[in-house]
Amino acid sequence: MAENSGKKRLVVGLVAAAVLVVGAAGALYAMRSGAFQGNGAASAEKSDLARHARGGLSALETPADLVVAPDQVFTDSEGEETTFADFRGRVVVVNLWAMWCAPCRTEMPTLAALQRVYPEDRMLVLPVNVDTGDEAVADAIAFLDVHEPLPFYSDRSFRLPFIFPGAGKMPQTILLDRQGRVRAWMAGEADWNSAEARALIDALLAEEA
Repeated sequence: MAENSGKKRLVVGLVAAAVLVVGAAGALYAMRSGAFQGNGAASAEKSDLARHARGGLSALETPADLVVAPDQVFTDSEGEETTFADFRGRVVVVNLWAMWCAPCRTEMPTLAALQRVYPEDRMLVLPVNVDTGDEAVADAIAFLDVHEPLPFYSDRSFRLPFIFPGAGKMPQTILLDRQGRVRAWMAGEADWNSAEARALIDALLAEEA
């Protein structure tokens, strides 16, 4: 019996050690995965923008821990490289979308309508297409052409959806304040021209730069 007890203690010890190793590896990966490890599911703190998470925006996340948007490079319609830092000074509604994502296409007219409400020098809707193939990108350009005044931006590396808090979910919309910090984000389709969405934009515009 003593021998069996010793074996059990050895097995338990080995399992505990394995859990510690896996946990340490996971923590290291989280630290390397981008600037948003502090805004994960474990953090329940919300900013005062949480009051706008209602109606069609009930799934909106409003982290209290403010982190600057990642410096991942993407391109404009001319193929020129840009980053989110280039848009500081304006409230920016980043929308990550793809042609294979039906909800992405469904909500695009509401994003175009939202842009028409606000001057682009104060609030910019920034759709970033994440299709990777030439044919899909050409289709995306044609699709966005009928949703004026939205500009076309592209991330063929398909990295942006995974380095923002939504962790690969599509569509994914992220609101940046004028300092380029992530103030709110939402995964899933929404009406971005709704009263709730405009109230959220107005709150960010009302803040001091």
